[in-house]
Amino acid sequence: MLKPLKHSLLVLGLVFAGSTLADEVKVAVAANFTAPMQAIAPGFEKATGHKLVAAFGATGQFYAQIRNGAPFEVFFAADDSTPGKLESEGLTVEGSRFTYAVGGLVLWSAAADYLDGSAAALKAGQFKHLSIANPKAAPYGLAATQVLDKLGLSEALRGKLVEGQNITQAHQFVSSGNAELGFVALSQVYKDGKISSGSAWIVPGDMYEPIKQDAVILKPGANNPAASALVDYLKGPEAARIIESFGYTL
Repeated sequence: MLKPLKHSLLVLGLVFAGSTLADEVKVAVAANFTAPMQAIAPGFEKATGHKLVAAFGATGQFYAQIRNGAPFEVFFAADDSTPGKLESEGLTVEGSRFTYAVGGLVLWSAAADYLDGSAAALKAGQFKHLSIANPKAAPYGLAATQVLDKLGLSEALRGKLVEGQNITQAHQFVSSGNAELGFVALSQVYKDGKISSGSAWIVPGDMYEPIKQDAVILKPGANNPAASALVDYLKGPEAARIIESFGYTL
């Protein structure tokens, strides 16, 4: 039986000692980008003196919250369409949207010998649970369904799917042993050029639509120097190095 997971939205205040903080920026960050943003934040705060307060969760959930008045100032989404919708609805700062990363999808197991670098175990179907993120709220979940469709496995594996509300929960189902394997963001299990734990099949990029991840400054951040400073920092070389180290392309 699956154990309940308590937190669908992780909120983290990233506060670092040192310089005097000038301004604070409230940021909504797609769950797949949790580790990179946590790694980027200290450098941003040291370089600018600003404080970054980040919430991590599903892109679809953030979209609903932003439309309902959540006071986020910058949004780092897991796709390009959601920031585009916010832009068309007049909820963003004109001209601020840009692609900060292109994500990769991976089939992952916490067991070191479960996957052999291919889709063989997935096709064999000798498992009880396959974890994915909710495809209606999380772009990586949608990408997972596209892979299953391409492999002709959607119907055969439908009864074995376990949906996390976001990609963090999808990963937790696998890492906790509640699911033998699952489709997660490459950034969650990849560091410095290799899979950091367990075993994996890095899904070829032509099996799902490109996961272009866009960021945008939202209307509440229009006059906040920390918001524009964060966007500028994400476009710089130090952030790029960290982003690529987690398996993203730019």
